[in-house]
This record gives sequence, structure tokens and C-alpha cells, in this order.
Amino acid sequence: MSSMIGKSRLAGALAVGLFLCAPGAMAQGRTLTAQDYARAERFMPYETMPLVDHDVQHVTWLDGTHFWYRDHDVSGDHIMEMDTLTGKAMPAFDQAKLAAALGKASGKPVKADKLPRSFGFTVLADGRYDVKLGDKHYLCDLKAAGDCALKAVPKSGDEPGILSPNKKMLAFIRDWNLWVRDVATGKETQLTTDGVKNFGYATDNAGWIHTDRPVLNWSPDSTRIATYQQDQRKVGDMYLVSTRVGHPKLMKWKYPLPGDKHVFMIEPVVIDVASHKVVRLQLPPQQRLSSLCDDISCRSNGHWDDLKWAPDSRTLAMVNSSRDRKQVWFRVANASTGAVRTVFDETVKDYYESGHGKVNWQYLPKAHEAVWFSERNNWGNLYLYNLKNGKEMHAITHGVGNVTEVLHLDRKKHELWFLGVGREAGVNPYYQQLWKVNLDGGRPKLLTPEKANHIISFSPDGKTFVDSYSTPVKPPVTLLRSASDGHVIATVARADISRLKAAGWVPPIPFTVKARDGKTTLYGIMFKPSNFDPHKKYPLIDYVYPGPQTGSVMGRSFLPSRYDHQSMAELGFIVIALDGMGTPWRSASFHHYWYGDMGDNTLPDQVAGIKELAKRYSWIDLDRVGIWGHSGGGNTAADAMFRYPDFFKVGWAESGNHDNRNYENDWGEKYQGLLVKNKDGTTNYDNQANEDMAKNLKGHLMITYGTLDDNVPPTNSELVVQALMKANRDFDMLAIPNVHHGYGDETPYITRRRWDYFVRYLAGNTPPKEYKMKPWPWF
Repeated sequence: MSSMIGKSRLAGALAVGLFLCAPGAMAQGRTLTAQDYARAERFMPYETMPLVDHDVQHVTWLDGTHFWYRDHDVSGDHIMEMDTLTGKAMPAFDQAKLAAALGKASGKPVKADKLPRSFGFTVLADGRYDVKLGDKHYLCDLKAAGDCALKAVPKSGDEPGILSPNKKMLAFIRDWNLWVRDVATGKETQLTTDGVKNFGYATDNAGWIHTDRPVLNWSPDSTRIATYQQDQRKVGDMYLVSTRVGHPKLMKWKYPLPGDKHVFMIEPVVIDVASHKVVRLQLPPQQRLSSLCDDISCRSNGHWDDLKWAPDSRTLAMVNSSRDRKQVWFRVANASTGAVRTVFDETVKDYYESGHGKVNWQYLPKAHEAVWFSERNNWGNLYLYNLKNGKEMHAITHGVGNVTEVLHLDRKKHELWFLGVGREAGVNPYYQQLWKVNLDGGRPKLLTPEKANHIISFSPDGKTFVDSYSTPVKPPVTLLRSASDGHVIATVARADISRLKAAGWVPPIPFTVKARDGKTTLYGIMFKPSNFDPHKKYPLIDYVYPGPQTGSVMGRSFLPSRYDHQSMAELGFIVIALDGMGTPWRSASFHHYWYGDMGDNTLPDQVAGIKELAKRYSWIDLDRVGIWGHSGGGNTAADAMFRYPDFFKVGWAESGNHDNRNYENDWGEKYQGLLVKNKDGTTNYDNQANEDMAKNLKGHLMITYGTLDDNVPPTNSELVVQALMKANRDFDMLAIPNVHHGYGDETPYITRRRWDYFVRYLAGNTPPKEYKMKPWPWF
């Protein structure tokens, strides 16, 4: 649920299918050929992305006035560097020389015109390059002949770590304690000594994610570390078993479930690096929760999002949440003494969130102020608070539309820059735009007026930003702009899709329909075959993700392919993705619409929207509607087949959290509420349990999952399988050995099987025998 389709950490050797469908008559439609599937495959992301030239949506800052980016055209990749003072760009280095040096150092050939997606670099003070390639780093000197050498790592220290702001020390976990390593000398120092198994420092275990990486925040002056000691000693265990010849390997880790008495608790601490002194903040153990997501480090970079240091490194602010997410506390702590003061709190009806992509509250100790995010007026706005008395001073932003992410704060000028949606009339409410506002009040100023979705990257000094704007049908234009007023300094790139169009690409079609209430406008995107014939009747496939943390459309920027939606359309389908009520970016009432009823899954909106489209377009066959999704979408796909068995005829449910009582407690307890068991044995979670409705199945349903899924454990799918068998229902299942939540190297096989399933059972056609898709280029 928390992780989308991606590369699995362990690739399976073979996907094994267990077919429980009763034998039936073969489809009577046409027989598709391998050439038909090959044509569809030409619309997959790995085929279309290389055909988009000058698509620059992301840049990496080297310092306040320089950034690098990857520019691509028919001749290959070009690593460019721009000087923001001049607005001029030039090659960042001699790519041929670097590729040759990296190939020699790594022992594997490196193509100069196609550096791996994992490639990255920083420029060191002595002019050498620290180059990242895969999970390794190389020190490269490109002067004279040019050479690279694998960056030395102490034999005892291969643990992942977090670098200090001055880049001199790396903090990491070993044996449940926190250590630091001197980057220059490799000398290691143990900072804590009382960490023990399941009660360790900085541990990154949220149940659904568990890594060896620490979670901590260095102080700005690199002298202190703010982190926690996490108590999971009494938390229940989760188990998975690998598939191999001989005795299987058992995976075991701590994984709390809704209603568990014992869940993850943390004791915040501040550690002085020089003296090794550990200062415990004067608080009882706190819930290991985020005010934004279901991990304390939302972007999985090891940063504790709800803790912010003062610029002088003397104090810090933190936000703590109640287990039911209905109350949060803003607190300030003295880093030297551990004294804590609760400044203010907020209580809400359903659940509190601090943004729509980023924790947005800000700590301004010198001014004795805090910027606070709240949806108290049904929209996400910013408010200024007085830290001395904990009182609200005034609203910084007002009215309709959300602040999604605070990107930059100028403490001296008392100004703030934020991304917002729905704040400008006539603009798609999902398009993010950049605004600037004074903390003392006044009307926010729009800096990116183009009616498109804007991806913004601020310079470290806050004087400029890179703006890449696009829509699902218009490729990106990337500009360097002034942060003061948004004026364009230079054009970084303008994407060219001429080669993409020449290959037969057709743009998707944005559409709107009304929600279940007949009033609320919903936004979606449609894919039609490139050889579309309006005189034919097409079956429809609904790709779904129910939220609440994201929706089905998955962003409004330009992509030449969204998953395999266009590929499936090429096989003779209309494919749609529709963001129903309960998904984010709109008003709080829209987002929280089905709080406490997760079985809703936006399905009433999906059905209403599809029916409206069928009335609008005669070429949609309402008698042949299918649905598929992964993770939360896998839950929804099965749910749809059970709740609307006469409407959805074919479903494909991947890795679904089919009963959130078997998924990590943070997720269910946030969106469904704390588990309540009634005297008659029922619970408030019964309305979302797919296994309780499995007996309603009428159509064709495929259930898939990875046997090592440590995000959504396999028992979620197995509960549904068990219920279907007890109800004597025919269904299909694929249990994929040794893969996690995403299917990794087995994804091409599972994708092809999904195509086959809809071709056979929804379109009534016969797929080609065992078509082999290309391996997916994950790196």
C-alpha cells in the first residue's frame, strides 16, 4: 500500500500459477498474434521515454549558482551544467573520458552516451568528482589522462549512513547503537552504548519498511544529532519464508497491527558528537508517527521530517501525534538540557496532516514564531503562531485552494515560497504552481502563471529556481527563474516529441465526470487505441488506486507512457484512470470523504464516472468493464468484483491490502480509526474486509502477490483466497516466489499475463501463446 510498483529487492526465479478456474469454453473472438503484442509493447515506458528529446524535469544543484542535468536527444545523453549568473549551459565534463575511466575502475563497460539512471556526481573542493554509479562511489580526476578509483570504505563499515552538513562525518547504526565515521580518516567512534536488540537508536522500522539506514537530523553546525531510541521489544513479529532447494530461510521482523497493545514507541534524544553525551528529551515515550505519511521519514532519505533544528543549533522543534492521528502537539526542546515545552496543539475530527507532499510547518526561533499548516477552513492553509504564548497571530494564506509544499523560507525577509493547487481560477485543481507570500500578511504572488503542473527546484541560496512545467498532453518547458518575481532568466530546455509522434504515439485524453453525488467534478485521464475506430464498441479497463495518500492518475506532469495504459489500449481497450472522492489535493472534506469506511475505495465514483462516459461515448461497451490495480489498487480491484459483481466483469488484483487488520497499524488506524471490538464479535474494521464479501464474486478475478512481500504481507491475499474457496467460487491466483511488494524482474511476466487475462476474458479474444516481453531496464 505504501509502496508503488517498483523494483523488488529479491528477484524470483519463476512465477508459479495456481489456476482454480473451472474449465470453460475458449473465447470465440479473434486470435491476437505476437505482432499485436509487440506493437502494444512499443508504447511501454522503456520504449517511449528514449524518444522524447530535451525532457528535463529534474536538476541537481552543485552550489548556489550551478546545477547539472541530463539532456537527451537522438545522439544520446548529455550531462550539462548551467551557471545561473550567466544563464549559460555547457558540458559538465568530458563524458567520453569519464566513461572510459569509470569502465576501467569498475571492470564493466560504461557507455558515454547512455550513463545509467543511477549516475550522479558532486564536485569536490580539489576539483575531483565524487561519482555515484549504482550503489558505489568513485573518485575521478578528469585532468590530463583522467582516472577513477573506487572510493575506499573501511572493511568494518559498509553500513548506510547520513552525512553531516559539513560533510566531515557519517552517522550510522551498528549493533543497535549509533556511530560516526570520520570521512577523511575512516576512524569510527561509538556514540551510544546502551542500545540493545529491539531497543536501538535511530532504527528505521515502520513495519511496512525496515532498513539498516538510520533516521536522524544533524544540527546545522554538525556538532549534534537529534534522533530517538525506538522500543519495539514487545511488538508482534511478522514472518515470511523464502523458496529454495533445501531448508527455507525465515524472515522475521517487528510489525504492529491495528488494535495491538504494543506498537513502536520512541524516546527522542540529542547526542553531542564530541562528548558522546546523550540528552533525553523530557517527554514520555512518543508514538513513532509522522504528521504527513506512514513513516517517520516520508521521503525515505533518513531525515526525521517532524523535527527541525534552530539555525543556531541550540534548540529544536518537533511535532508529535496521537496514535489515532486526531491530535498533534508542537513542542520546543533545549538541546543541552532536554527541557521540553508544549507550545500549542491542534485537535481534528478525522486525522491531521501537515501538507500534501511535505511536512510544511516551520520553526523561526529568533522571531519567536512558527508557521503552521492546518485544514481548519476545509483547505490547507498556513498560519503564523507566537511561540511565547502559543497563540495564533494571523493566517498567512487564506481561502480556497491548498498549500501543498513549503519549498523555501527567507527568515530575514520574512518571506515564504510554496507550491499550491486550486488557488487560481480556471486552472486544473491538480496543477501545482509556485507562490510567494510575506509572513506578515498580504496577497500571495503567483510566480509561475502558466496553466500547467510545475516541478520546482530551488537553489540552495534561494535566489533562483528551476521550473519545469507541463501537462499530461504537453511536454515540459524548463526555465531558470528569479525567486524574487518569477521572471525568466534562461531557458534550460524545451522538450521535443517529434520522434515520439513519428513512432505512432497519441496523447491521452483528460476528462471530467461527476462524482457519486452528481455535483462534485472528478478528473481523470483516458487512453484510446492509436487506430481507434469510433464505429466499434470497446471494452473498458479501469486502472484504480483509491488513496488516501495519492490517486489513480498519479501526477499531472507529462509522461510519454503512464504505466502500460496505452499498451493495453492498443490491444483493443479503452483504459481510464479516475481520481475519486477520498484522494488528496482537493478540499479536506473531499479527501476525508470516506474516513472510517475504507471499503468505499472510491468505487461509487468509479462506477458513476464510467456510466457517465458510456452515455457520452457510444463506443464504450458498458457490458464489458474490467478493473485492475496494485497494492491499495489491488484491494480495490477485488473489492469492486465483490461489491459490484454485475458491473465489473473482470478484475486483476495485485498485492492488495485486502484486510487492514493484517496491514501495519499506522495505515489502518489513520484512515479507519483505532480498532474497536464489539461485544458481539464485530469490529469497526468489518466494512473494509474483502474476504467477508468474497462470496459475491461472479466474474473472472486474478489475485497476485509476492511470497516475500514485507510491505503488504501475503496473508492479506490468502484471506481472500480462503474465503473464495469456502464459498466455492472460481478464481485465479499467481503466487510469485521470492519477490516483494513490487515484482522486480518478474514484472514483464506478470504484465504479459495481465494483458492475456483481459484479452481473453474481457475482450473475448485469444492472446498469443507465451509472448515474451523485454526485461525492464530498472537501472
